[in-house]
Amino acid sequence: NFGYVENDLYRCGQPNELNFPFMEKLGLRCIVWLAPEEPNQNVMNFVDDQEIQLHHLGVLESGNASDPITEDMILEAFNLILDKRNHPMAIMCNIGRHRTGTVVGCLRKLQRWNLASIFEEYRRFAGPKVRLLNEQFIELFDTDLVRIPVDPPEWL
Repeated sequence: NFGYVENDLYRCGQPNELNFPFMEKLGLRCIVWLAPEEPNQNVMNFVDDQEIQLHHLGVLESGNASDPITEDMILEAFNLILDKRNHPMAIMCNIGRHRTGTVVGCLRKLQRWNLASIFEEYRRFAGPKVRLLNEQFIELFDTDLVRIPVDPPEWL
């Protein structure tokens, strides 16, 4: 469930060994991990081998994988995503659907995309497992809460 979000910003589910050569070519500096559980050991080894910073934000929540993402997690993710020093970066969760899709949807809202386009992108990655609560979260997300850095990425 890999996708290009913006220059030096990618989204995906947890990669496996077959994906590592491709992931290596991205030259990632940072991974924002949104799932409540740790990535598997193969991913952890890859992160260590490639000297990638892993920020595990999913532990900020209750730990139930089906719980909706929180506003605090989105804001913490944005602190990392909007800091160009962390790029190239990947936003990940287990499958790359719901948590990753919600973060990317909120980013699109921050970029002033219209809701129809945001939801089309969310649904493309979520497939038949769209969660209406995530779409509602994106729609109601208050972009005024986001701290924009002095030197933001050019795509913001």
